[in-house]
Amino acid sequence: MIISPPFLPAEGLNMPAEKWKTDPIMDVVDTFELPHSGVFPIAFDQRWHCGMHLVPFGGAGQLEPVRAIADGEVVAYRVAKEAISDGQKDADGTTALNSNTGFVLLKHVTDTGEGRTITFYSLYMHLLDFINTNALVPQPNNPASDSSPNALPAWLLRDTDGVQAGGGKKVYRKDQLGFRGESQGEAHLHFEIFMTEEDFTAYFEQDGHPVALGEVDPKTPDSKDYWGHTYFVIPKDSAFVSVPPGLENLETKGRSPKPFFPALDADALDANSTLYVEAYFSRGERFMRAWLDKGDGKPVLLTPDPVQDKFEEYEYGLYERATALYETCPSDGYELLRFGRILSTDTPTLPADQQTTWVAVPFADGKTGYIDVNSADIQKLSDADFPLFMNWQKIEDGNTPFDQEGLCGYDELCEITGVTDVQSSTQGTMPAGFNHDPRVAAYVQSHAEARARLKGFICHAKSEWDASNNNDRYAGLNDPEGFFGKRKDVNPNGYENFIKFTEQSQFMGQTPLGEGKKFRFFHPTAFIRHFRKCGWLSRIELQHLLPRNVVQKSTPWKWQQVSLRGAASMLAVDNQDAMQRHWYPKLDYGPRD
Repeated sequence: MIISPPFLPAEGLNMPAEKWKTDPIMDVVDTFELPHSGVFPIAFDQRWHCGMHLVPFGGAGQLEPVRAIADGEVVAYRVAKEAISDGQKDADGTTALNSNTGFVLLKHVTDTGEGRTITFYSLYMHLLDFINTNALVPQPNNPASDSSPNALPAWLLRDTDGVQAGGGKKVYRKDQLGFRGESQGEAHLHFEIFMTEEDFTAYFEQDGHPVALGEVDPKTPDSKDYWGHTYFVIPKDSAFVSVPPGLENLETKGRSPKPFFPALDADALDANSTLYVEAYFSRGERFMRAWLDKGDGKPVLLTPDPVQDKFEEYEYGLYERATALYETCPSDGYELLRFGRILSTDTPTLPADQQTTWVAVPFADGKTGYIDVNSADIQKLSDADFPLFMNWQKIEDGNTPFDQEGLCGYDELCEITGVTDVQSSTQGTMPAGFNHDPRVAAYVQSHAEARARLKGFICHAKSEWDASNNNDRYAGLNDPEGFFGKRKDVNPNGYENFIKFTEQSQFMGQTPLGEGKKFRFFHPTAFIRHFRKCGWLSRIELQHLLPRNVVQKSTPWKWQQVSLRGAASMLAVDNQDAMQRHWYPKLDYGPRD
């Protein structure tokens, strides 16, 4: 999959000094989130908020274009001539035009593995109106009909007078969609990623190899789906050694040999503990993180920062290590060392008794030891499995902090995140009168660990852009003790005006997705960061790697088209090289967008 964030700030191209940081552009974009106006999936007033608010600070600021996160098809869009008002007045007494209703809704279809097609949607809401867009960045007099990464297309530069169907329009990753606007005077882009119920089921619950999303007791999958980082679930009583037995003297070759297994620590887990380990490669090194569950079902992070393997340039030396340890079949050994299991075949050349796989893992504060992860008792997973201990879980009926009125409960939220509110503070940033329990906002805003857990929530909810949901979502505001109910004497039409204002931004009923449905919402930047680790390329993505034209220096012609004859067979579904393309190592040479 090829995917990138909706903003591409230049700061994200700077190489971080820390080698364990693998995605600097996502690190920058994550800082754009506004935590006070509602984070995913909880609004400041405890209601569902299945998106995030992003504002590019520094750098280009508002001049930073909003871009398509992946190749896709336009489902619907709206370009407004000017902003609308929520009823507030400017300092001079005139009506404040403080809310942008422009949006683009895209549908994306791509692959993450063999037979693993994923369909999802991205929404870019509160895009700047037509008048202010031209004032901010003057647009060409004759804009192109198709979208591009360099300028807005003609169809996004004219007032649409309401919601328009996509009409088969295509956009490509990085293409400009507009600029961030504002809502009720607060500047931001409201950004969402979601799946329909049918598409979610087709991907996560596929017959034959369902994804172990959120499973409490995950097992090594039978599926060959593997991408991203490797994870090990190490059971109670497991022992760690300082140096693997019989390998004390095994060294690299060359002028300055060094041991493949530098001495580490030795110890064992107790009878109640389970260890969860993440392992990945970055810029030639092997890094690890670990969490220890002491039996209460609450894994505690042992490694605030990832721990680097003591054997330097581990990734660059994988071939030599595999050759030294697995003479019978180094290629099988290479997979064991890199993935923790053999993925390329069901009948490995390497005999079972020669598949011992010693790797270093952190197992206690400041302690790292070696363990044979080939043991059947140790489960081997990857990011393709969406493990629960990495915070992935479905939030739906029976497992949700939201009540029947759609309000998030404080106690329920603390329980489902597993993060204790040590401050128990009621201080939080929120508009007066809208909040029911100020502890919810204070908890989310003051606990980074809780916000990290929320990023793994996959929420089953209705869209806030679905007008048919307004009564269920907002009726409480008009109750006698609600925000508008308590102000009937001074603002008798407050609730009705609020609903009319809200409906001016809503659009779901005017799209093929329709009204009254629930969707599966992901934390948008967590979704992007996660799938950026998937190196599988679909057939279309592979075709994009082939140049359409080449410079021609040896003939009178300056360039010529490239013939794609033969490309079909190269990309055929039965081509073994193509099928194995997701197993080849993807070396990280630096930042990318």
